[in-house]
Formats: sequence, C-alpha cells, structure tokens
Amino acid sequence: QVQLVESGGGSVQAGGSLRLSCLASTYTLNNFYMGWFREAKGKEREGVAAIASDGDTSYADSVKGRFTISKDNAKNTLYLQMNSLTPEATAMYYCAAFTRAPLGWWLRTVSRTDINPANYWGQGTQVTVSS
Repeated sequence: QVQLVESGGGSVQAGGSLRLSCLASTYTLNNFYMGWFREAKGKEREGVAAIASDGDTSYADSVKGRFTISKDNAKNTLYLQMNSLTPEATAMYYCAAFTRAPLGWWLRTVSRTDINPANYWGQGTQVTVSS
C-alpha cells in the first residue's frame, strides 16, 4: 500500500524559503511518477511540480525558476525546495504519486474536480507566507 507523509511546511515571510519533504513507502518513487499540488482557500487546486522516474521535471508557470522538485530514491523521499516565496504561495501542499503520464498533462489536470488528482496523495502540509 502506498503511503505518503509530507513535512516541512510552516510560516515564512515573503521572500523566504521552505523545503517540503514527502516520505514515501518503499518502492513508490521507483514505481510512480511524483508531484506536488496545492490547494488554497477560494482557489482551484493547482499542480505545482512533477518529476518522472528518470528525473525529468516540469513546473507550473507560476513557480518556474523559484521552486525545485527532486527526489532521493534511496531515502524514499520527495522534496520541494521553494525560494522567493510570495503570499500567493499560501496553501496546503500535497505530495502525490501517479502512474506514468506526460508531466505537463498531469500538472494541468490536477485542477479538474471530476477526477482524483493522483493515484495516491498525502495529508498535506500547510505553507503560509506573510507579506
């Protein structure tokens, strides 16, 4: 059974940085593509970043150049390094595992409300950015 546990969220001032971590059950990072999505109050769900098994990555335009997704298969851990944070980044961030698909397609379809965002996702970690 796939389990995903996020950590690393918190409160930070605009311009600051945070690194989110997602501890996955064994072999998850080998068997699935991985991503992060976020949900903010009053806004639609948004795909943030995704990474394929071979390390290829893709990002939402809103975070490109500021966020970096990475993974350590040996540690079963997915990361999201977030720099130059703005108040618009305030949201609950979720780690997700999904079956092989074009990364950009997954980022776009996360916002759909008629389907699940991924095969598996965690409980989320809250990120709050103050101005």
